[in-house]
Amino acid sequence: MEPLISIRLCDPHRQYQPGDRIRCSYQVDAIAADAIQSVEASILWITSGKGEEDMGIHEFHRRLVSDENPDLRALHEFETWLPYSPLSFGGTIVKLHWLARVRLFLQEGPSCTQDLSFQLGSHPVFTEEAP
Repeated sequence: MEPLISIRLCDPHRQYQPGDRIRCSYQVDAIAADAIQSVEASILWITSGKGEEDMGIHEFHRRLVSDENPDLRALHEFETWLPYSPLSFGGTIVKLHWLARVRLFLQEGPSCTQDLSFQLGSHPVFTEEAP
């Protein structure tokens, strides 16, 4: 059974403007605390469509198990100011998606990733979730 990773953005509409502050919280469940090696949380953008996929990381946080922080499952929050570009774009050939991503690295086995998409900018964008 895979661990459950829950991500929540402070704006339930998931619509942000350049320069806005984004707050994200996440929590891990359905796994023992000692099975987790580290947790990475990031705000990033990816492209999809024709051509090669591209990606850019805007904000990145890594939490490791330590004496001060032995249980990485607990609710954790981080925030950042969003950049002025690139903006979300839902073209017919190329799409640009912004994501909050949480990646869980386990003591044994593969990592687990959960994404939550959001829109940056006012341009009408896709209605489907990011790939």
